[in-house]
Amino acid sequence: MVDVSQHELVPEHTVLDEDALEEVLDEYAIDRTDLPKIKRSDPALPDDAEIGDVIKIVRNSRTADQAVVYRLVVE
Repeated sequence: MVDVSQHELVPEHTVLDEDALEEVLDEYAIDRTDLPKIKRSDPALPDDAEIGDVIKIVRNSRTADQAVVYRLVVE
């Protein structure tokens, strides 16, 4: 079986710790539930991601070098 999360076209996905999450939520003045969602069944998620975690996704960007987005893991 192929591990999709290791494919070169899949951006880096990491689980945010609570301190980093609080900084992000404060910076954008939002709640955790205001974040866009990602399903737990998404094959790109790290194995340690659980429902309720927030994932930091770092994508390559032609205009900004890197684009960082955040997603809330849902069922």
